[in-house]
Amino acid sequence: MKESLAYDLQEPFRWLVDVSVLQAFESGALELHDFYFTGDDYRYRFEPEAKQRFIEVLREQFNSGASYKGRILKWDTVIERKATELGRYLIGRSQSVDFSDPPAEMVRSDDRELRAKVIALTQPEAGKLGIGRSTLHYLRKSAIGPSEFKACLSVRKKIQLLSK
Repeated sequence: MKESLAYDLQEPFRWLVDVSVLQAFESGALELHDFYFTGDDYRYRFEPEAKQRFIEVLREQFNSGASYKGRILKWDTVIERKATELGRYLIGRSQSVDFSDPPAEMVRSDDRELRAKVIALTQPEAGKLGIGRSTLHYLRKSAIGPSEFKACLSVRKKIQLLSK
């Protein structure tokens, strides 16, 4: 007889929401003035417009790719597959379920070191890395500006090769 265990599919994936909250505040999608305190039940609520902005950040996070069993899948697909694995385990069709695969990974989009590398990057160096002139222009513009710095993963990896 299998031992009785409590399963909660929310916990292995809670970090996705936690990261989304951090990203929402760092990007300016959410700010403290978007929240208000309800004294009757001691809860903080946030404005409907702020909820929509946060849902968009959350949607982006769940639509981001995760490497799972040799494929890049959206997180909602990974969660669906993990739920299926758990179901197969619970009815005895599988010997195990592993919630550590794929591992949690937080990719920071706003990195001071990366900003500095982009600002210092010359056009010939960028060309050797396979970064086009217009891409370098927009990267520099973003790196110098006050808003969140974003670079797609492939460009980010190329720039990070500079220090190696």
